[in-house]
Amino acid sequence: MINGSIVALITPMNSDGSVDFASLERLVEFHIDQGTDAIVAVGTTGESATLPMNEHVAVVAQTVKFVAGRIPVVGGNGANATAEAIELTKSLSKVGVDAMLGVTPYYNKPTPKGLVAHYKAVAASTDIPQILYNVPGRTAVDMKPETVAELVSVSNIIGVKEATGDVSRVKRLRELCGNDFMLYSGDDATAREFLLLGGNGVISVANNIVPKAFKAMCDAALAGNAELAASIDEPLRGLYSTLFCEANPIPVKWAAHRMGLIQCGHIRLPLTELSEQCHGLLLDAMTRAQIEVK
Repeated sequence: MINGSIVALITPMNSDGSVDFASLERLVEFHIDQGTDAIVAVGTTGESATLPMNEHVAVVAQTVKFVAGRIPVVGGNGANATAEAIELTKSLSKVGVDAMLGVTPYYNKPTPKGLVAHYKAVAASTDIPQILYNVPGRTAVDMKPETVAELVSVSNIIGVKEATGDVSRVKRLRELCGNDFMLYSGDDATAREFLLLGGNGVISVANNIVPKAFKAMCDAALAGNAELAASIDEPLRGLYSTLFCEANPIPVKWAAHRMGLIQCGHIRLPLTELSEQCHGLLLDAMTRAQIEVK
């Protein structure tokens, strides 16, 4: 089962823009050592939008190889063309992922009927478990709980990542989708409440740089210990917001580089490295979160 503290892993790159597989291996070991429960490879935070399919599949495959079965690996398989999503899904089905995470098709703004048809077509192309992903702030389409409920009957659609920050959806999704359907938060700022209300896990950006603390918060919230979860979570709240001072994953890659987790903070165009005016803000948030900077 995929639950708990799940990192939306960054994709480290060399200064020439190529993928830095040596740093990727170090990141995998870092997260396993820190207790992270699962890894999402090449999702939004992994720069899925700027990796061509061959690189996308290669990064996921190498992540699976580096993990070597110690924790689950979820591969991002989203696209705004259903045929492309199916092609990617078929390729990822061959590399050993435990599940896939498919964002709603972006830019072309499908109707609920289109979303259902899209996800059914993608799920039919593989036997591997599929996780839906709703992030309307990026995609311009909001997949409502009622639409998600139409997909519960598809045997290999196992859950949804809900990244609206609207924790009232947890109750509604649970009512419509049942207790066996997995609910994942995609919003660090509301993740603790999401779990306390009945969510199963968090696919997190901040987890890239505070995995041990984030794991402890998730464990406490999943155990129903609201007081302990809050005591861990509150000191991180400034970090959560500052990691979005510019578009994700710009700030978190910069932070990971300052921590020495990756050798270079390079990010692919059209994204650019963190603006200088944000450096102090992020360093201050990292200090308050007790993150050591090299």
